[in-house]
Amino acid sequence: MAAIAMSDLRREADSLSARLTAWRRDLHAHPELGFAEHRTAGMVAQVLRELGCEVRTGLGQTGVAGLLRGGLPGPTVMLRADMDALPIQEISDAPYVSTAPGAMHACGHDGHVAMALGAATLLAQHAPEMPGQVLLLFQPAEECMDGARSMIRDGALDNPRPAAAFGLHLWNTMPVGRVAVQSGPIMAAADILHITIHGRGGHGALPHEAVDAIAASGQVLSALQTIVSRNVNPQETAVLTIGMVHGGTAFNVIAETVEMEGTIRTFSPTVRETVLTRLRVLLDGVTAGMGARYELSVEESCSAVINDPTIAEIARQVAVQIVGATNVVWQPPSMTSEDFSEFAQRVPACYLLLGSGNPALGLAAPHHNPRFDFDEDVLPIGAALLAASALKYLQEQQPR
Repeated sequence: MAAIAMSDLRREADSLSARLTAWRRDLHAHPELGFAEHRTAGMVAQVLRELGCEVRTGLGQTGVAGLLRGGLPGPTVMLRADMDALPIQEISDAPYVSTAPGAMHACGHDGHVAMALGAATLLAQHAPEMPGQVLLLFQPAEECMDGARSMIRDGALDNPRPAAAFGLHLWNTMPVGRVAVQSGPIMAAADILHITIHGRGGHGALPHEAVDAIAASGQVLSALQTIVSRNVNPQETAVLTIGMVHGGTAFNVIAETVEMEGTIRTFSPTVRETVLTRLRVLLDGVTAGMGARYELSVEESCSAVINDPTIAEIARQVAVQIVGATNVVWQPPSMTSEDFSEFAQRVPACYLLLGSGNPALGLAAPHHNPRFDFDEDVLPIGAALLAASALKYLQEQQPR
């Protein structure tokens, strides 16, 4: 094990570049939405079997797990990649443009799968001298925020139970090859809000005989904007966004109902509870004052991703060896959310952000954008980071 140098892994990963790119482009051209990743799962399972992994399929509907056993005894470490695409119509003239109408890989999950398969390839080459085993999880439906939970319910973390976990996300706002790794929060918790404002419908010419749900919802929207600015400590962080508002049926009808949906993003459970409490207080007061009423449901989508200090330090040391100390940076925690948190709540874990943008090549569109694409030079870097993190963790668990 001591003979496996990080520099060797990086060179070996570079030699896989063409294969990684081919995998990524095939996946990009054939995107599949959450819990429908059948073709993707089949391709992943086939590659894992060819590498000598013990493969389980159908975890969380379409998830895949591959267990690569080392030649020496030791614990289990987990690597995770998400597989699902987004319901976005791609705008691109790339030869690997999506062939699925209304679906595209606009968040880099095609790259995540390719890099994890690359890591599996690297690890398989060193399996005889590897202590322990590596559990490779390919997860469905990250964008639905239920894929990780579904895999866990189906026993993805059982037999064997991993002692540590690593994952990463391509990050187009950082240049290709830069790595953000740190302990503590890295991505926020997310709650999904469903609000219905109930008024009393009526004729547009007779507003005094009705209760206007649209007018009430307008007051609610304004009031909600005060929660973060006036009720959350400025040194804490929260975001409340209402992203959907639907109401009314005709130009001359006072709307009876308005439906709104949005999200709350927080890192601290205390801040989360403050936001939810103020949300209910404002809904009570505003709707009562307008003569309306409301229904509220809060769906806890996922918790914050919190990196374990010990596992994060392993990843940081690996990153320094793979990309150089000047390319390992601290990144402010993101208010985006990731259900990798479901694994990190159960297993000491670290989630990395890996720079993938290259504005000089026109590869800088933000995530979830119809023009999203990334610099494929990042693929061997990500494969090496994942493989080296797993190997270093296993090495450090050996008796000295």
